[in-house]
Amino acid sequence: MGTTVLIVDDSKLARIVMTKAITALQPDWTVAEAGNGDQAMEVVDAQPVDVIVLDYNMPGRDGLGLAEDLRKRFPDMPIAIATANVQDEIIARARATSATFIPKPITEDGLRGFLSGAALRLRSTKK
Repeated sequence: MGTTVLIVDDSKLARIVMTKAITALQPDWTVAEAGNGDQAMEVVDAQPVDVIVLDYNMPGRDGLGLAEDLRKRFPDMPIAIATANVQDEIIARARATSATFIPKPITEDGLRGFLSGAALRLRSTKK
């Protein structure tokens, strides 16, 4: 069974950039997409998801609120918050939900550490 990463971002362009970076770093992983928090919840209800990258600024529920909801359902899932809003409060709230903070614009280098850690965590839990 493969690994699925869900990208949640209201910007189609941001989802394309993240998909390209994730595919370059983890070519065997499947990428699913959602444009907002409600769509993200529909995806996790409909299919297995192993890793999630969330945008912070989205219409409706923001990425941190969504991360908190997801963390209740998936306490060990690797979750990252991606945003250009680099404020200490947002970074602290991301860490409080056990989410990794990734600054935007998204690059392969910016995602590398999170995806490597996620892959390691997934390998250890699937054994």
